[in-house]
Amino acid sequence: MNQQNTAATAEPTISELRKSLGDLFAPQPVLYWVDFLASASLGWAGYGYALQLSMGSGLWMMVTLVSALALYRAVIFTHELTHLRPKAIPGFSLVWNALCGIPLMVPSFMYRRVHMAHHVKTKYGTKEDGEYLAFANKHPAQILIYLLSSFLLPPLAATRFIVLAPLSLVIPSLRRWLAAHGSSLSIDPGYIRPIAGADELLSWRVQEAAASVLGMAVIGALVFDLLPMAVLFQWYLISVLILTMNALRTLGAHHYRNANGKMSFVQQIQDSVNVTGQPLLMILLAPLGMRYHALHHLFPTLPYHALGKSHRHLMKALPEGSWYAQVNCHSLWQPLLQLWREARHHQSQKARV
Repeated sequence: MNQQNTAATAEPTISELRKSLGDLFAPQPVLYWVDFLASASLGWAGYGYALQLSMGSGLWMMVTLVSALALYRAVIFTHELTHLRPKAIPGFSLVWNALCGIPLMVPSFMYRRVHMAHHVKTKYGTKEDGEYLAFANKHPAQILIYLLSSFLLPPLAATRFIVLAPLSLVIPSLRRWLAAHGSSLSIDPGYIRPIAGADELLSWRVQEAAASVLGMAVIGALVFDLLPMAVLFQWYLISVLILTMNALRTLGAHHYRNANGKMSFVQQIQDSVNVTGQPLLMILLAPLGMRYHALHHLFPTLPYHALGKSHRHLMKALPEGSWYAQVNCHSLWQPLLQLWREARHHQSQKARV
């Protein structure tokens, strides 16, 4: 009898939880296309409309913000591209790069390999994980530096494609450096990207060439007064807004406490965060279900449109106070403030030594 009660009340295993989610792992192509195209269209329409307005006016600021939010949502689809099976949604990667990745100088080859390593259980939180820095064990200034880097990254990205990429074709040493140090959307400035495999070289070269040609064409049009300088400024401003919003989301996605090498899978989940409150804010700052980041690390192949339903299912399937419930935060500000406090505490402890 006791054994039966124990079995009846035992928490389901991760494998059992995965099975219980059933067909939620299947992406809905129509939703992907409609969502992405609507976001990109609104974003670029806002970009163009803002160019017609008086810079600094209230309407200009509102349109610019809406444009940035829409393009931010469109950009985040690069995360979905990383986890989708190659032929799950034919043509989606090509269209995403054409409408979003290349114009914003963030083609998908800059992200896919780095993010895949972030989900490898033996690499998470180590030097091989470019998306992780142990901010909680560093000086608080490192958090501010990461946020402020949003102002530098757009011109650096433009320089990477417009100047360095063409030069690297005739300077092999520059090519090697660019591949290792200048081809990753990572938060760790010391991250060294592994040598690209044969399976990604062709798409890398095509995307890089497209970004270089587009960038040089825009610069040429600016030099010969075919485009106003406002085009470049608006691109820079929207890029900064996108990067800043993404930086805030990223800082709230993990606790960043690991400074001691490899972590167990359970520790990786416990180091991650689900933000369950602030629905409107999180739709804007953590689009495509990015608010459920701990859930995403638990089941990385869940499509974005299934994360909310999956989260609610797990909360019902697991007992109150379960390991999964413990990764939930009501507010984005909660993990952000916690991270800041832990970094300050670490620095004060270090100063006493």
